[in-house]
This record gives sequence, C-alpha cells and structure tokens, in this order.
Amino acid sequence: MHKEQLTEINKLLRTWILTMTTEAGSGHPTSSLSAVELMSTLFFGGGNGASDAFFRFDKDDIDYFANDRLIFSKGHASPLFYALWACADGIEADELHTLRKIDSRLEGHPTVRFPFTEAATGSLGQGLSIGLGTALAQKKLDGSTARTWVLLGDSEMAEGQVWEAMAVACHYEVNNLIAVVDVNRLGQRGETMLGHHVDVYAERARAFGWNALIVDGHDVDAIIQAYGEAIHEQKRPTMIIAQTIKGKGVSFIEDKNGWHGKALNREELATALAEIGNVDFQLRGRLVLPDKTQKRTLRQTDTAKQPTAMPSVGTMHAPRNGYGEGLCDLMSVDARVVVLDAEVSNSTRADFVKKAYPDRFFEMYIAEQNMASVALGMARRGYKPYLSTFAAFFSRCDDQVRMAQFSDVDLVCVGTHPGVSIGADGASQMGLADVAFFRALLGSSVVAPADAVSTRLLTQTLSASSGISYLRVIREEVSTLYDAHEQFPLGGSKTLLQSAQDDVAIIASGIVVHEAMRAAKDLKEQGVSVRVIDAYSLKPFDSAMLYNVVKQIGKMVIVEDHYAEGGLGAIIKDILSGTSYELRHLCVRDVPRSGHMQELLAYEKIDAHAITQAVQEMVQ
Repeated sequence: MHKEQLTEINKLLRTWILTMTTEAGSGHPTSSLSAVELMSTLFFGGGNGASDAFFRFDKDDIDYFANDRLIFSKGHASPLFYALWACADGIEADELHTLRKIDSRLEGHPTVRFPFTEAATGSLGQGLSIGLGTALAQKKLDGSTARTWVLLGDSEMAEGQVWEAMAVACHYEVNNLIAVVDVNRLGQRGETMLGHHVDVYAERARAFGWNALIVDGHDVDAIIQAYGEAIHEQKRPTMIIAQTIKGKGVSFIEDKNGWHGKALNREELATALAEIGNVDFQLRGRLVLPDKTQKRTLRQTDTAKQPTAMPSVGTMHAPRNGYGEGLCDLMSVDARVVVLDAEVSNSTRADFVKKAYPDRFFEMYIAEQNMASVALGMARRGYKPYLSTFAAFFSRCDDQVRMAQFSDVDLVCVGTHPGVSIGADGASQMGLADVAFFRALLGSSVVAPADAVSTRLLTQTLSASSGISYLRVIREEVSTLYDAHEQFPLGGSKTLLQSAQDDVAIIASGIVVHEAMRAAKDLKEQGVSVRVIDAYSLKPFDSAMLYNVVKQIGKMVIVEDHYAEGGLGAIIKDILSGTSYELRHLCVRDVPRSGHMQELLAYEKIDAHAITQAVQEMVQ
C-alpha cells in the first residue's frame, strides 16, 4: 500500500477511535491514537507477498496454524484494535458503535469473545509472555514461518513479568517474536518512569540479548524500515521502541496529561473530527495471506516407549513420581501435550518428561508469572500445557491464571510440595491457600490425590477437563492405597473403610488420608468404628457421598493440610448449609515452622493422634 493510502487509513482509524469512545462515553482514545501509524503500517504497509509482508493473516481462516498473531498487551488500546480489524474487513464498521455495550463483542479490554483476539489482555505486563508462548508454539512445535507481534505500552515496561519474558525469549532464540513498544511518555496519572528516553529502553533490551531498534512512531517510512529489519532477523527476538505522542492527531489533547481513559464529549469530538478532515469511510486495507502450502509438524508421539509399572498396593511410592509417570503415559498418546516447569522439575518430577520427550518440555526457570502466560499462549495455539512448580509459588502467578480463565483455554496447573507435610523447609515453601484460589476460578477443577496411583491416573484425567485445572501433588513417599484398575473421575471420592456400625466419618484429602487410616486402626482397637473417605476431588465435589454420610452417620471429622478458609472444610460446610450434622474441622491454624513431617502434622493437630482425639470427643 502506498504511503498516501496509509495516511488516509490513519485518518479513518482516528475518526473511528474518537467516535466509538465518545458514543460509549468511556475508553482510552489517547492511548489508541498514539499507536495508529505503528499498527496500520504493520497491517497494510509491507510488501504484497508472504515473504515480505509484515503481518500475514487469513481472516477467513482465523485458526490457520501459520497465520501471524498480534497481541495487544496494552489492552486498553482496544478501540484501535477493533478499528484495525474493521479496516481489514474482518468486521463491519457499524459494529464499532457497540463498543463497551453489554451485548457487544467489543469489550473495554479485548477478550476472546471478539474472534480476532489472541488472548484476553488488560492486566498489564502479560502480553509479551503470551506472545512468547505463541512464538514458541509456532517455531518449536508447529514448525511454521509464522511470526508473533506484541504491542506494549511504555507504562507496562515497569512490570517485572515483561523482563522475565525477555530473558526466556532470548534463551530460546525466538526470532519470530517482535515486540513494539509505544513510548508515548504519559501513563495514567502523569509521566512514565523513563518518559521519552527511548535510548534507555533500547539499552535495556540489548542487555537482555534482543535486537533493539528506535523509531519515530509516527514516521511511516521509519516504521517500514524497522519492520523490514525485524522480519529478517535470523536469531534474536526484536524490540522496536517507538517514540510517539499520546493523543496524536488531535492538537488539544496531544501530549497532554489528564486525558488517559477519558472520552471526548460531543463538542470536543466535533472539534477533533474537523481537525482530522475529510475521511473516506469506504476505504479498506488488504491483509496479505500467509503461505498456505505449509504443513504443521506436530511432534510425534513415541509409541515404542513402554510405560513404567504401577506400584502395588501397600508399597511406598511418592505421588510426585506418579505425576511424572502420568505425564509420560499421556504424552505417548497425545502429541499436543506440552510441559512447562519453573526450574524445579527434579522435585516436581516433570523431569521425567524432560528426559523422555525433550522437544515438548520447556524450562521456564524461576519465573512463574511468565510461565503461566507462556502456557496460555501455547494453549491458544491448540496445545495442552501442564505447568508445574511448588504449590506455594503458584501464588506468584495468581493474576496470570485469573486472566487465563477469560481466554477460553485448558490449562493444568500442578502444585507439588503442598501443606506443612513438606517438613523442614518451613513456612515459605508451604502451599496452604492454593486450593482456595483455584476453587474460586470459574469452571475450574481441583483434585488432591492421596497416593501415587491416583495421582498418575488423575494426571491423565485432567487432560480431558476444560478450563483451569489444579492438581495438588504430595511430595513424600506414602503407602499406595489403590491398584491400577481403579478409576478416579472428577466429582468422585473413594471410601476406604466403612461398616453398618460406623460412629463417625473421617473425610480427608491428600497426605492426611494416611493419617485418617492410622487413626481408624487405633480407634478400632478401642471399639470405635469409623468410615474413612478420600475426598480426592475437591471441585467438583461428591455431594451425594456427603449427603449419604449425613443421613447414615451425622458425625464427621474433616481433615486437611490447608488453611481453614477455602479448603475441604469450607467446601463441606457450604454444601451442607442448613443441614443438621455434627462436625470437627482439623486444618492448619497455627503459623507453620520447620520440622519433620510428623512433628508438623502433630503441631497443627492434623495427625492420627489429633484425629483419634476428635473422634473420641464426638462419640463420648
């Protein structure tokens, strides 16, 4: 497209941005205006062939694996994003007038309800990591020539996750990842940390190993030259640092503080549109198609690999080993499964996959926020990511997982070393609120198996679950409770002991199931009969089992290696609200400390002795 045509398209984009935000009565027009030239040149300013075009996309085949991808990390610039796709004939221009309305696909920040959105953005700092996941999928898994472009704002460059992504992107040499930073100087409440010191951004990017280019973000010729250099970079990711003017194109708001997130009123809009001048509302740009002859090179499964044998009932085996073994089982039959780990794979046992399927294992190092968003990017490209770290450290990426639920992806988060049972490492390493967080997510699944067999089988079960799933995995070697023929559906439970004369039901999950079994043995010697239930599925929960316990027994001891709020006890109390029953809830109530596992279980009063005592109090 000629430069003169781009100039006219830019006038159209600015007109649409201002009009739709004024009609909505809210939005971020100034943040959108600053990036108009950057994005219109990306869409329409390259060559006419797949080899020299900047952005290659088949809008009639959105899911085509070799399409380039564009992620608006600065999601508040969504008016520009929507206007771009209207200009590319992806949507009707009339739809722009629905911005921010309750029944509109054009939300205040992009979500996947809008079909051209790659992932929900708006929580700043996450888009580059999502782009890294997409770029890794394109290059390392699909084997395509596709590129991923990410538009970032200068304010979000203060987020640590951006630099996590930059470090890992350089490590994996994803030259197909191109970041465009809109340095418009002004944030929400004034100047950003670096203002217009674009040279400092470039120095920092180069220090992380990136190819860094500085451009005038409103000079189309300079932008074309930078994009051309970026797409021909052979080894490094590229960061284009563009000095821009916030509110560009409307003189009375250009580079003015106080206009962030503020729409023009009707009078101001009329003045702005008069300044922009006549616009051709029928003008449209044309996207260049990708090379449609490419073949996707999904990593093949290796059916020759024989699964390891399941441990026998009664033998000692670590559930975390069951996780690693379950992954290998799964990856031998499903080429879409990929594994990400935060430099603890020798502890989580994800290193089983690293050895067996190295091309589908991605080391994310100690950067959990980046890991979660990279997994999201891979999931959006059709892969099934399992991401693992210690349960405690998932709290570092709560926001990234929260945002993932708005992107319509399936992710399996695996938290090992949960609770006080991990022992001497102490409180900083103990996941004690993890169940509460994952339960709160819309449509999530949460499981806490008690042995290696159930862990192994649930690892495979979760591959078919939708949304965000959480697998809580025990570190310690424990006695194997189940044989290989058992089934562990979501929403189920396992009754390990029962009789018609049971006085109390002990309902537990995870490590304390074994404490419940020891307590049952002690109680039997005292003439007290108890029912022991392994509530391995925390969400969805086996409500039928619970109502049956209330009907038949009416007395329960609930045991969990988790805080009182949000875990097993809270689940049961919520389900039985308004029901008559008697209950004791044993959980972690005191600040943990270092010690041996049994010392800590006793200290928190969730060991066999504490369970026995609670049952005795109920039957006396």
